[in-house]
Amino acid sequence: CHSFAFPTLSLSFLCLQRTMLELLNQLDGFEATNKIKVLMATNRIDILDSALLRPGRIDRKIEFPNPSESSRFDILKIHSKKMNLMRGIDLKKIADKMPGASGAEMKACCTEAGMFALRERRVHVTQEDFEMAVSKVMKKDSDKNMSLKKLWK
Repeated sequence: CHSFAFPTLSLSFLCLQRTMLELLNQLDGFEATNKIKVLMATNRIDILDSALLRPGRIDRKIEFPNPSESSRFDILKIHSKKMNLMRGIDLKKIADKMPGASGAEMKACCTEAGMFALRERRVHVTQEDFEMAVSKVMKKDSDKNMSLKKLWK
């Protein structure tokens, strides 16, 4: 990608535009009789070009919601399994404090809790480490999350 024609536009933007145009052209080139299925996945639906989402290009949108409360608890158990946890850590309480969290955020919470313990040169992770990790990981704009849900409608 070269930006000689548009010196005020960033090179990465021009490359992205070119890639998007090529993708749209390829999608438009499929005949309805072909037995070709195109699957796409994103965790950033908010930045997808509306031309990509119009009917005829992407016919079905399937949302995979974030884990339920019980699933969050199970995910925390999986990611904390090899951690040295203090007795009495209540992972259910931690899961309850992370409504709407993704699996990746659950993993990040465990990682951060471990890092809090390491920074203090402790061998065991405490409930407080998890509480601080939740605060750090879950710092996000709830309005943005609501607008993402509207995009799926």
